Amino acid sequence: FDRLGADPWPRFVVLKVLRQYHEATGDEDALDAMLGFCAYMHEGGFEEAPLQDWARYRWQEFALTVQWLYDRTGEEWLLAVADRAARQGADWVEHFAGGPRPVDFDYEGATPPEERSFDTHVVNNAMAVKTPGVVYRRSGSEADRSAAGVTLDTLDTFHGQATGLFAGDEHLAGHDPTRGTELCAVVEYMYSLEQLVATLGEVRYADRLERLAYNALPAQFTPDMSAHQYDQQANQVLCNVAERPWSNGDDANTFGLEPSYGCCTANLHQGWPKFATHAWMAADDGLAAVAYAPGTVETTVDGQPVRVVTETAYPFADTVEMTVETDGQFALHLRIPGWCSDATVDLPDATVTPESGQFYRVEREWRDGDTVTLDLASPLRAERRYQGAVSLSRGPLVFSLPVDAEFQQYGGEPPFCDWELYPTEPWNYGLAVDTVDPEATLARTGPGETPFAPEDPPVEVTVEGARVPGWTLEDNDAGPIPASPVDGGARETLTLIPYGCTNLRVTEFPLLND
Repeated sequence: FDRLGADPWPRFVVLKVLRQYHEATGDEDALDAMLGFCAYMHEGGFEEAPLQDWARYRWQEFALTVQWLYDRTGEEWLLAVADRAARQGADWVEHFAGGPRPVDFDYEGATPPEERSFDTHVVNNAMAVKTPGVVYRRSGSEADRSAAGVTLDTLDTFHGQATGLFAGDEHLAGHDPTRGTELCAVVEYMYSLEQLVATLGEVRYADRLERLAYNALPAQFTPDMSAHQYDQQANQVLCNVAERPWSNGDDANTFGLEPSYGCCTANLHQGWPKFATHAWMAADDGLAAVAYAPGTVETTVDGQPVRVVTETAYPFADTVEMTVETDGQFALHLRIPGWCSDATVDLPDATVTPESGQFYRVEREWRDGDTVTLDLASPLRAERRYQGAVSLSRGPLVFSLPVDAEFQQYGGEPPFCDWELYPTEPWNYGLAVDTVDPEATLARTGPGETPFAPEDPPVEVTVEGARVPGWTLEDNDAGPIPASPVDGGARETLTLIPYGCTNLRVTEFPLLND
């Protein structure tokens, strides 16, 4: 650390790695290295290399780590380091200001080439989502706390996609479901949401986290993770090397080892491990269940060893069973998702029906082997999208029409090949659904060894639809989605599967005329 160089951003990444390493191993050398770098910044680093470019727009990653380090060491001077980073960094809170449905956001559609900047870069925006939480830790201001919701609402309003992502094929790209989103943005958005939950304790951020983790994340790589996309599309009916109206490379939506650019190859790995390590969080009086998945948490509460085992087929089923393998008194805070219509919690001696959108607190004297069973029922939901299109979801899952694909290798060597995907069947369907109370048949088989494998989806939804003849390929993508409602051909029964189980797909459908 003798000299920092022009851009300290790479060092911020190293600090995040050291944080995770310490959390996994307890190695005190990691803390010493982190303190050494922070001391360098405190004693003149900000003057030697003021935050600029990537570091200026990603300062919150550094400040978050410094706050974490302060929590573990109590070194007061660290807070001055975090505050200095905030002063030199971009003001993301102000950037997204404007209210729950902002009307004055500077970037309200696909970013024209002449306006592309650090402000519009999709990964910068994904990282920026956590900024209000980082700022709130120091200010305690209700305005900073609420700014987190404003940030999500702004991105949803102008760039939101059915999966809970916002479009950014390098730069913010609007609502069109053929516009892409980088894999780096997916995993960084997830990490930002994990930090917001940890800081603010609000269910909406955990709900969004699951929506990304169980849809956008698995869809962007092959089930064995030997190939991934740089950009994914909600309506993705052709993956080939071709020019598209985005600033990424021509191969950005193909599947491969390093399509378009190597950042996602280096970054995709953080999605699942960080999701797993944030599924449970500490609470002042016990543990909080933030996201549901099979697994085991082992920790201590007030010095008392605690172990909770979760068995579930969630998100493909509604039931989550947790077994407490500890004697003693502490609280479990159980997330009841905002989308849940009729939640029940079965305790060893009672059944309760908590309201949705809260962390439901259960404090009791636990006996080894006590079980808690959650039933998180949800109806099928229809959401109106771009051009009046409709998307379907249930619980945290978004459903898509899978389109059979022919894989054509165009580069690489097994097992890390580069693939183009060409549709082998029609994809241009609209749906005939009641958008208020959609009717569909739900069938479950349960997850196999690879839950998001396209050939063996754990759950299916059958609905009525029809082909829309005028909707065809244009410029190597599904053409502009027709404004709903539209006329279609003969009605057919369509089988939709989870978005995360698809390669080629349609997710936002034209709504058919009655």
